[in-house]
Amino acid sequence: MKLFVTGGAGFIGSNYVHHVLATTDDSVTVYDALTYAGNRENLADLESNPRFSFVHGDICDRSAVAAALPGHDAVVHFAAESHVDRSLLDPDVFMRTNCLGTNVMCDVAAQVGVERFLHISTDEVYGSIEEGSFVETDRLEPRSPYSAAKAGSDLVAMAYYETYELPVVLTRSSNQFGPFQFPEKLIPFFVTNLIQGRRVPLYGDGLNIRDWLFVRDNCEAVDLVLRSGTVGQIYNIGAGNELTNRQITDRVLALLGKDESAVEYVQDRKGHDRRYSIATDKVAALGWRPSYSFDEALEETVRFYSDNPSWWQPLLERVKNR
Repeated sequence: MKLFVTGGAGFIGSNYVHHVLATTDDSVTVYDALTYAGNRENLADLESNPRFSFVHGDICDRSAVAAALPGHDAVVHFAAESHVDRSLLDPDVFMRTNCLGTNVMCDVAAQVGVERFLHISTDEVYGSIEEGSFVETDRLEPRSPYSAAKAGSDLVAMAYYETYELPVVLTRSSNQFGPFQFPEKLIPFFVTNLIQGRRVPLYGDGLNIRDWLFVRDNCEAVDLVLRSGTVGQIYNIGAGNELTNRQITDRVLALLGKDESAVEYVQDRKGHDRRYSIATDKVAALGWRPSYSFDEALEETVRFYSDNPSWWQPLLERVKNR
């Protein structure tokens, strides 16, 4: 197949592109606007690969998408604004990229007749749950501008399946971590802070719970859904690693030889969901299981940031100067 991967220079997208080119004979076109979180360096080792190409473009630019998309068999749509804290400060850009951009992608994809449209979403669209786990048919109750924009994009994608018969499949993944994650998300933010001798800010009581999924495991699951998932269906992807932010902090501290003095408790974030948990029976039925334990994946992630300050330090400067 010839894949059109939006947001392929970002954290999850670039890991996915590496996975596809390493495990299949497919060719990949990355389409990315290279906003602050998109990094061409994430793909530097692929530039000479004849099965790889890059197009600099915005998913909200209909004419640019229409020029780039024809000739591709499938779309894998990662491109999105994804940081909750930023969505509280600038919700408009989240609505534009996530909702309008997804509409443009779906509309052009329907016009050119792609064989598959994989829309990438998040477990945050379900909202918080005290007990049990969300299944794919549960009501969406997003509680931040980010998760609301992602829920809206999910509805847009599924509407194109229902109305225009666009062959949509959709994944909702839990919190991810791993190499090449922009250092504003919890794990890389804490790791890079500690490496620089700074304290780490822990929201509230630190007992918010997330299911932590290694990015390479997610990429395997996403690719399986692309190829084997049923059109019109949604697939939750999670690793079953439900840990509090406090537990994550303690593990990162231990790996970097730091103690409690490096932790600073700060006022909780507005609308901070207490617990996310998703049932993954549907993707498991396709044959997927996580390959990495949480501890080995976290060790590899911490090692990546420890060994590659030349990769993440310029990104911190980029954010500082925004």
